[in-house]
Amino acid sequence: MSPAEPTDLLVLLRELEPVVEENLNRHLATAKEWFPHEYVPWSEGRDFDGILGGEAWEPGQSKLSEVARVSLVVNLLTEDNLPSYHHEIATVFGRDGAWGTWVHRWTAEEGRHGIAIRDYLLATRAVDPVALERARMTHMEGGFHNSYEGLMESVAYVSFQELATRVSHRNTGTISGDPVCEQLLARVAADENLHMIFYRNLLAAAFDLAPNAAMRAVTRVATSFQMPGHTIEGFGRKSVQIAKAGIYDLRLHHDDVLTPVLRQVRAYERPLSGDGEAAREELATFMADLDAQASRFVERRDAQRARAAV
Repeated sequence: MSPAEPTDLLVLLRELEPVVEENLNRHLATAKEWFPHEYVPWSEGRDFDGILGGEAWEPGQSKLSEVARVSLVVNLLTEDNLPSYHHEIATVFGRDGAWGTWVHRWTAEEGRHGIAIRDYLLATRAVDPVALERARMTHMEGGFHNSYEGLMESVAYVSFQELATRVSHRNTGTISGDPVCEQLLARVAADENLHMIFYRNLLAAAFDLAPNAAMRAVTRVATSFQMPGHTIEGFGRKSVQIAKAGIYDLRLHHDDVLTPVLRQVRAYERPLSGDGEAAREELATFMADLDAQASRFVERRDAQRARAAV
């Protein structure tokens, strides 16, 4: 690490605040106001059983495929943990100045996603409402804990995570077969894309400020990345279903998430030294291995689909 590179959290926060303010202003000028209630087909809704004496839910009421329902529920439960996410990023970024303004704005925008997706699922009777609420309680009781240390790693994580979430939402909408669902999730994905751009620009600025430290942070995060919803009950089984459907898999993770962020922040072009260069070599090896794993997965999936079609 170069002696000139700042490592103290308060120094990094101060040095990066002008970049945060610039990108906050860009975000506020770009983000479009939207309203969850406009994306929900309320006319399809009716009372459930319980105190209102409505109709009990049963699987045949859903017009979505099983994998679309699974992916929607995973996406929703991920969004539901927003209070924990807010706590984690506010703890790292703080609540003052441009950093604090961004934290609260981001939280408010993310809050719309859970509202809209839940209302859609309930109005269309796409999922069992009792099971959904129990899953929400279980997941939120576990909370979310940032697995990474310091500002650099946290910024690297959200840069990848926001893009991964965008891909997952958009592809879930596409596979749903419901134009209303697709429109809603495209709107949510557009928010996630703007959030990714904010964090990616901040990560690029961190590289300008402390390239070796940023490279180490990016390598640690990329090589150990997990989706924020990985603590959802049965996540492993659900993620396999989602991958087999092509909603989010290793190929998408490599090609559409990790690679674009690394390219945009010029991770492979930065002048580095010592452990920064060693971290970049580690990252390059990891990416090559991930690419090979992704190819093998796609080949196996294609073969399974071909056999199923016979």
